[in-house]
Amino acid sequence: MQHNISLPGHGVRLVPLRRRHAADLFTYIDVDMWAGMASERPTSKRALERLFAARIVDPAVIAFAVIDEETGTVAGTTSLYDYVPDQSRVELGMTFFGRNYWGRNVNAASKLALLGFAFEELMVHRVTLRCDVRNTRSAAAIVKLGASLEGVLRGYRRGHDGSRVDTGVYSILEHEWPSARSGLVHRLTPADLLPEVTELIELSEQLVRADAQNAALPA
Repeated sequence: MQHNISLPGHGVRLVPLRRRHAADLFTYIDVDMWAGMASERPTSKRALERLFAARIVDPAVIAFAVIDEETGTVAGTTSLYDYVPDQSRVELGMTFFGRNYWGRNVNAASKLALLGFAFEELMVHRVTLRCDVRNTRSAAAIVKLGASLEGVLRGYRRGHDGSRVDTGVYSILEHEWPSARSGLVHRLTPADLLPEVTELIELSEQLVRADAQNAALPA
């Protein structure tokens, strides 16, 4: 959907995805890095622009470009999609980053911002993540977010080579989010700031629990 949401993070900033971001992100795309993606690999800047345009107008997609705050460059893109407010669920994906950002904290920082928005602003109960079972790098990154593997959808979609692809399904539920958030914050926080940040997280969680208990009391 067309939106004006901007999400700050640990060294990154998520801004609304626009067609113009295709010019920056197309240079990152190659056959190997796109192999696990569900959509067909764009072979031109114009094709990537059309892909972004489709995401922007889709009412069930909230798409972002990820900005590296240190350099101001566009590091990649990620989205919330298949958002179903009535069922309090959303999926997280449509993600890729330039190879020069692999192995850094850009993915974890962007996911922390997106998950926080999903659970704390959209108030969803469930966030789903999916990936091609052959994409072990993405699967490992999803598990490190604190997500649980629920199972494998066999022959879930058609791959780029025409074969059927098995897809792993992962999720984080509302009551699991505080623990997952704490793990991500610890990964992204410099060691000298960690004690102070940990104290703030614990205080925040105590306030959330207190609010929940108060809400449960009879009027």
